[in-house]
Amino acid sequence: MFQDSTVDFMTPKKDVKHRSSKQDASLASERVGRQLRVMRKARRLSIRALAKLSGLSVNTLSLIENGKTSPSVSTLHHLAESLDVPITAFFEYEHPKRRIVHQRAGERQQLIFSQGQVEKLSAGMPHLGSEPFIARLEPGATSGETPIVFPGREFIYCLEGHITYTIEGETFPLAPGDSLIFDSYTPHTWRNTASTISCALLVLCPEDSLDESSEHYFMP
Repeated sequence: MFQDSTVDFMTPKKDVKHRSSKQDASLASERVGRQLRVMRKARRLSIRALAKLSGLSVNTLSLIENGKTSPSVSTLHHLAESLDVPITAFFEYEHPKRRIVHQRAGERQQLIFSQGQVEKLSAGMPHLGSEPFIARLEPGATSGETPIVFPGREFIYCLEGHITYTIEGETFPLAPGDSLIFDSYTPHTWRNTASTISCALLVLCPEDSLDESSEHYFMP
């Protein structure tokens, strides 16, 4: 710390200005990158999807989002068109408004499907990498014969009944109070093994935005 302070003091003023300009440029690149990531995720686009829309490479977009490179005006123009925003949007650094979602029982968004129903707990919040649900499964409900696979992680906490997960041939029975978390790129299926409705807290944590709606997870 003290050594750095001495160097700063001894550096000619011209060099200090030069280094400050570099720091400013680096900070600007980081801010543009953060803003790009926020806008991309708000639209639930993966980096690959945005690359396809903009005609830029995945590597280039990754470098921009991580503040490792300063995008040209032409690059920002392509990104602005792809995201349907003015180019000035990359330089707006206002802090997002605080969001609070308070849901009373019976007021949550519900998805009814053949195996039961699901209540989405995060309605009204931007997608930030996880989707929590309350799942109610009819007796004998199952995800189907075809295993589910998606890049990310899955967490389930059994609230009522009995739910059995099969992951790569190994079974994991869940009773009330039991939980299970696993990497969801491993093939897995689930089944309500109770004679009554089973209920669970389910959290899907994809590595990136889901290519399809979360509804497809519940529909065999």
